[in-house]
Order: sequence, then structure tokens, then C-alpha cells
Amino acid sequence: MAIKEINYKKQSFKLSYEMCNPSAKIGILILHGWGSNKEIMKQAFSEQFEGYRQTYLDMPGFGGSNNEMILTTEDYAYIVKLFMKAVGLNPKVIIGHSFGGKVATLLKPDYLVLLSSAGIVTEKPWSVKVKIATFKFLKPLGFAKIRELFVAPDAKGMSHEMYETFKNVVDEDFESSFAKYKGRGLLFWGKEDTATPLYTGEKIASIIDNSKFYPLDGDHFFFLQHAKFIADEIKAEIAS
Repeated sequence: MAIKEINYKKQSFKLSYEMCNPSAKIGILILHGWGSNKEIMKQAFSEQFEGYRQTYLDMPGFGGSNNEMILTTEDYAYIVKLFMKAVGLNPKVIIGHSFGGKVATLLKPDYLVLLSSAGIVTEKPWSVKVKIATFKFLKPLGFAKIRELFVAPDAKGMSHEMYETFKNVVDEDFESSFAKYKGRGLLFWGKEDTATPLYTGEKIASIIDNSKFYPLDGDHFFFLQHAKFIADEIKAEIAS
């Protein structure tokens, strides 16, 4: 694990990250979802991308990265851009889960990989669904701090800055941002996902012109059981 300090809007962000295979030519940046962290993403993909430079980042306010500022999704994307520049990253592929999918979309990589991305307004508030899905997943793993963020309806345990940030990014209509993306999109979705339902993935796939859509068994964290398949499809696309 390493720390890179980034300055943005007169605020200092100490971002925790880990890079695997730093000398590899093709880079992949992997972004977690809201309430999650880089460790979950690394658990899923580190063994699947041997030979690729993998960068796992805790976005501001999560894992080992601090945040003392009220942010928007656009702020997150800009901070990640500054991080990429600071550590010399030019990733060919950016993978984003849930909230991380929106950040990844704004970064406009050659290959955009969305794992049950947020960004389509759902019938029930995304904020409620992702709280439930994340709590159910993290509870048996013992992530007490993250669990606390999602148990209480009033978001007890969040800092003021993160609570206000949460309100900024939940139930956000990202359709126009998806439409502006002109690279290659690979969308993987859990068929039983209740936080970002399958139909939202189908809608994003219809919005991104050059995209493929893969419905897979599982819930919001489906990628943990399908990491090899997802990685194989990404590698095949890069090689084609």
C-alpha cells in the first residue's frame, strides 16, 4: 500500500492505493463503489490480471483515503485524474463498480468496464437499495466501520462532509454522461441486483453506442464470483 497526496481546491487528499505489476505495459485502474474500498476489488481481480499493471485506489473518504470536503461525482473524477497524473498512470482500461462506474465514465478511458454501475434513476431510490446490498455483503466480512455507514437511515457514522457528498451523488441521472462516452464499453451486471437493477444496465448499454452487455448470476457484488470471466472478456477485447 502507498499514499499519494493530492491538492484540489485548496484541500489536501491523502489517497491510499496499491499497484501490482508496475512495469507492465498495459494499465488497468480499478475503482470501488460507494461504501466499499480497494481491498474488495483487489480480492476479485488481482490474480486475474497477471501481466497487466493494476492500480487499486481508495477514493476520497473510503478505505485509507481521507476526505474533509463536500464533493460531487465530477469532483471525484477530477481528483482521480490528478492522482493518475501524479503517479504516472495512463490506463487503457478503467473498471468501475456501482458509484465507481460513474467516476470511470467521466474519465473516458479507451475501454470502460462498468460493473453494476449507478447512474440510472431507479424506481426506488438507489440510495436505499445500495445501502441494503452493501450492508448484506459487508456484514459477514466484519467491515464494521463501513457497515455502520449503511445501517442507520439517517447515515449515522458518516462525517458531515461524506453525508453531504452522499446526498450529492445518490439518485443522480447520468444518462447524458453515458451518451458522451465514445470508447468501447463492456458492461457486466448481476441478474439479481436490487441496488442497480438489471434493466438499468440494459439501458446504459443502449445509450453507449459501442458496448457489450453481459448479464451474470448474482447480486450487486456478482463480480466476486465471475472475476475470471470478466477479466477474460476484457483481455480478449484489448487483444482484438
